[in-house]
Order: sequence, then C-alpha cells, then structure tokens
Amino acid sequence: MEKEGWLNRTVLGAGITSFFSDLGHEAVTVLLPSFLIALGAPVYALGIIEGISDGASSFVKLLSGYLSDKLGKRREFALAGYVATGIFPAIVAVAAAWPVVLLGRVVGWMGRGTRGPPRDAILAKSVEEKDLGKAFGFHRAGDTLGAIAGPAVAFLLVAYMGTREIFWLTLIPGFLAILTFWFFVQEKDPAPSGDTRTLVTSLKELPAGFRKYLSAILVFGIADFSHTLLIAFAVVMLTPSLGFGQATAAGAILYMIRNIVYAAACYPFGALGDRFGRKKLLVAGYVIAVLTFAGFVLAPPDPIVYGILFALCGIFIAAEDTLESAVAGEMIEEKQRGLGFGALATMNGIGDLCSSILIGFIWAFVGYSAGFTFAAIVAAAGTIMMAFWANGHGHA
Repeated sequence: MEKEGWLNRTVLGAGITSFFSDLGHEAVTVLLPSFLIALGAPVYALGIIEGISDGASSFVKLLSGYLSDKLGKRREFALAGYVATGIFPAIVAVAAAWPVVLLGRVVGWMGRGTRGPPRDAILAKSVEEKDLGKAFGFHRAGDTLGAIAGPAVAFLLVAYMGTREIFWLTLIPGFLAILTFWFFVQEKDPAPSGDTRTLVTSLKELPAGFRKYLSAILVFGIADFSHTLLIAFAVVMLTPSLGFGQATAAGAILYMIRNIVYAAACYPFGALGDRFGRKKLLVAGYVIAVLTFAGFVLAPPDPIVYGILFALCGIFIAAEDTLESAVAGEMIEEKQRGLGFGALATMNGIGDLCSSILIGFIWAFVGYSAGFTFAAIVAAAGTIMMAFWANGHGHA
C-alpha cells in the first residue's frame, strides 16, 4: 500500500467493497415491507426491526473501534463485519415469521456497525492527511452507488421471481464484497496500540476539541431524521393530486433523485474540503440542511418542488457523510482512530434514532410543518456549535 497517490489499492478496494455490500443489503431492505406483509406480520413489526437494528449497530460501532485499535486487528474486524452483512439475506430468506427477520436484520446491521470504524481507520491511514476528503468522498460515492443499484435491481427482478429467491441472489454481491475487501484492502504496519485503558477511560482521553466536535454532531443529528420518513411525507402530500398509486411511485422516484445527487456530490465535497477547509464545507452542508428543512415547511405539494428539496437532501447528506469522517481523521491521533470513528458513528446513530422517533411523534400529533420547523431549529443549533465551538486543527 503506497501513499504516492490518494486513489491507491486500499481506497479503490474499499469503494468497490462498499458498492457490492450496499447493493446486496439494500436490495433486501427495499423488499422487506412487502415481505413482512406477506408473512402476516403486525404493522409495528417494521418499526421494531428498524429500531433494534439501528440500536445494535450503534452500540457495536463504539466497541469495534475500541477493540480494533487495542488489538491491532482493524482489518479482521472489518472483514468480520462484511461477512455478517453478507449472510443476513440468507437468514431473512428462510424466515417464516417476523422475529426471524428481526434476527437476520440485527446480524446484518451489527455487521455494518462492526466494519465501519476499523475500515474508516484503515482508509484514513492509507492516504496523506491532505487527501482525506477525496479518499472518504470516493468511498462514500461507491457506497451510495450500491444503495442506488440495490433497489433498482430488486424492482427489476421482482416481476420475474419471488422475494425469497431475490434474497438468495443477494448473497452474490455480499460474497463479492468479502472477496474484494480480502484481496485489495490492506493496513500499513498493523499493530496493537498497547493501550491498557478501559473503553470509558479511552473515551475521556480523546482530544477535547474532538469531544466538542462530537457534541455538535449529536445536536445536529437530533434534527437529521431518516429520509425514508420523507418518502412517507411525499406520498401523503401528493396523494390528493396524484392518487395513491402515482404518489407512491413519485415517492420512490424522489428518493432515487436524492440518492443519485448524494452519490454525485460525495467526491466533490471531499475534494473541495481538502482544498478550502473540510470543516468550512461541513458547516456549509449543515446550512443547506437547515434551509432544506425550512423549505419543506413552505413548499407547496408539488412533485417538482419536492424534487428540488430531495436533491438538496442528497447534497447535505453527502457533505455530512464525507466530511464528518474526514474532519475526524485529522483531529485524532492514528492510534485512536478506530475508537474515534466508533464514537463518531455512535453519535450519528444516537442522533438518527432520536430524530426519527421525535419527528414521527411530532408529525403524528402536531403536524408536518411543526416537525420540519423543529428540525430546522435544532439543526441550526448544531450548525452554530460546529462553526464556533467545535475546533480542530489542520484543514478543519
């Protein structure tokens, strides 16, 4: 693994690995609601599956980052995570009741949590600090292209075969992800950190500036609800003018627009961050999020207007996912990067869980405008914290 160029074997391998992995598990995810209905699952089953899976993923991210640093086994931890994510479709494919689907989803999402922090630490170590944004941007673009391809493949196949058969087929990209990671992704000079501190002590000894950075990310994350909720919002708002069937199709198209823009924007955000300052570009992405939430409050129920707002969602999510990791990579010493990326992922996971629950309740009991207003206000608070309080060094 060489550092002469940023698009080295490890960066390329990580991007391709994420493409295959996301293609496989997103193809399953997009079919889960209809699969659960066919199983006769209660209406609350999908919410329980999503909530428990996200919670389990958030917990193992922190533990995986800490242990992979401590043991010097980042590559092994990441590979184990890809294996767990790759086999989860098989568990779902044999399910005859929704608790088995829950088991499969938890296994898969714990795999996602396990692989993320050590993989990000390997990625950060594989390039010079000046190229962190481009490396993470390339990786996120590969990840998101898989998230676009997975649902597209599922919808193409569902007309020709049953859902269970599609689940079995998704084992192929999962296996390709494992092979790609195994052959391409290497860590330079892997070694145990020699750290004998406990997890809690290690967290307390992360740089003070980084802990403030995580606080800003958590506050912003409490506003940054799951964008699958936006699909439901669009369907509800467009049904009176389009009818339920066309509104449902419009919701899927709007989400596809969001993912395409997201994939296209990841690398540019990373490259521009390397050149002009990563934290400055991250703050700009947060500002776009605040304006987008406010836009949903004011927007008429029009597919074109919603298309613009969904595209803006893709832009600010690209800024978040690319630059939050890149900024973290330069704020933490190399020996603590696995733990640092785990803490970053956990803050994002807690924010995602809180925001989706809060927005869902506000929408249900107060109204959509109130939910988006809440999101805009809290996101603005997180943006201010990031701009004026969370200070790093280097390019941040």
